[in-house]
Amino acid sequence: MCGEKGGMLGFPKAFDGMRVGLLGGSFDPPHAGHVHITQQALRRFGLDRVWWLVSPGNPLKVTGPASIDRRMAACRKIMQHPKVEVTDIESRLGTHFTADTIDRLLQIYPTVNFVWLMGADNLVDFHKWERWEAIVRKVPIGVTSRPGDHLNAGASRAAVKYSFARLPAASARALPIQTPPSWCLLDGPVVDISSTQIRADGAWK
Repeated sequence: MCGEKGGMLGFPKAFDGMRVGLLGGSFDPPHAGHVHITQQALRRFGLDRVWWLVSPGNPLKVTGPASIDRRMAACRKIMQHPKVEVTDIESRLGTHFTADTIDRLLQIYPTVNFVWLMGADNLVDFHKWERWEAIVRKVPIGVTSRPGDHLNAGASRAAVKYSFARLPAASARALPIQTPPSWCLLDGPVVDISSTQIRADGAWK
């Protein structure tokens, strides 16, 4: 029988060998684009679950987001799927950078196959993240399409440096069981919306 991890800590439950996608962000606010890339990742990467990691704050942003309670509630309202769990695990862990969060998750869930998920726009600036190369070496990375960013993502600093570790989109379902470094950039339909745009339009106050 597979062993269950995380439940005793109040964290998301996972079993040995489970394929779990991690979608981190401030979700300030969550929107249809987040839902789209989650559904895309579940299907094309063959994931058993996706965890939305609602962060306390984004270290790359000067201004703070809305309260985490408000963002968690909004995430649960817009993302209702039996294979998706919205969690404040980063607040519980006390981590502020993705690299640290991944380190802790790998300690808590050593037999789970994690995939870090990001939009193509994030891959463009990935080299600016704290300890970004440590992330590449720890977990496979699944990159989903974003409007206008597919070509830029493929030519980004991170993509060029780790071009040898790129998995063809046709083999995307194998990504969760690849040994890092390994990453895959999906193509396909996109949803042209962003949290920044929603805030600018005054729809999230």
